[in-house]
Amino acid sequence: MLLDLRTIYFIVAVSCFVLGILQLAAYATGRFERWPLWWGLSNLLVGVGSFLVALRNLVPYSVSVDGGNIVTIAGYMLMFFAVRVFSGRALDQRTFWLAILLVSVPVVLIVSDPSAVSARLLYVSVICCLCDLAVVREAISIVRRERLYSAALLVGLYACTAAIFAVRSILAATGEIGGPDPFGGSAIHSWMAVSAVAFIMLRSMAMVLMAAERSRNQLTELAHHDPLTGALNRGGLAQHLPALGSQPVSLLIIDIDHFKQLNDRHGHAAGDDILRLFASVSRGIMRSDDLLARQGGDEFLAVLKNVSREDAVAIAERIRLAFAAAVMQQPDLAVFPTLSVGVAARAESGGDFERLMHKADEALYRSKREGRNRVEVFGENQQAA
Repeated sequence: MLLDLRTIYFIVAVSCFVLGILQLAAYATGRFERWPLWWGLSNLLVGVGSFLVALRNLVPYSVSVDGGNIVTIAGYMLMFFAVRVFSGRALDQRTFWLAILLVSVPVVLIVSDPSAVSARLLYVSVICCLCDLAVVREAISIVRRERLYSAALLVGLYACTAAIFAVRSILAATGEIGGPDPFGGSAIHSWMAVSAVAFIMLRSMAMVLMAAERSRNQLTELAHHDPLTGALNRGGLAQHLPALGSQPVSLLIIDIDHFKQLNDRHGHAAGDDILRLFASVSRGIMRSDDLLARQGGDEFLAVLKNVSREDAVAIAERIRLAFAAAVMQQPDLAVFPTLSVGVAARAESGGDFERLMHKADEALYRSKREGRNRVEVFGENQQAA
């Protein structure tokens, strides 16, 4: 036999209290950003709201129903705020609390008659449905922007609860559920309430999974990138090479000329500035799906996908000239670094990447021998040793 609604509301309240306390405890560890604070507070508010509603006919109506529904609405809106904070797109708090106040006013002013239970259920259900749909939209943007695939789980869970609230709204609008006693024998209403308990638990688990996946992605990002320039390191480049397959690729090996003299004359801080400047200039010219990697010291690799040798030479020249112009804008330099670039191209099924690197390296040494500050290409008249 299904539990009565009052008991289910108590179960929801206890579940939300436990989740809220756990999330606030997680925030207190200092290992997370502020989203567990808002998520925990939202669960506590929903728990308080459910508990007050469960006390209908046991405490004053204004406390149980008016107060319970207002607190529940605030909790649901705070869930949306928590997800916004998680995604790094927080709303202004003053505006947000004002919105909660404005949305809560109709609970008291418009449907304050104790007999208007269906109207109250309709209004609260619509607000909760809209909040859940807003979370769905935000979670979809997280999936697209951060590739957090656990956010897809959050999309599915909130889409389900939005559907439950939509059905609840329709039933309330048609009078199928509601007054005069919301704790009456409506089996549909009871089943929806039981489902809500399960989804509340699962939604909190989904947020934890999202946080774990984001942390893993951030650690992977740190492990595969040079912290100074943001370019890939050797390990990061190795992770991307299998995806190249046998597609046509052009490779630039770029060396910053006179870098040691720059460090000796101006110090390592100035050298670091030049490395960051080079990476910034290169990324501004390369396409988003090309790869820039720091091989160590002042040597970089640029992997240009589906680019011919001639186009690769043109890109290398653009990088060289743009870097020279940017260096000239740096104040108080007595040593002006330039770029020596070696270029090699691989046609489709034209050999492995190690062979391509050897060819580009040969071209780079030729650029150095010819006086630096130039682009040399490994051509048909050159043979890799």
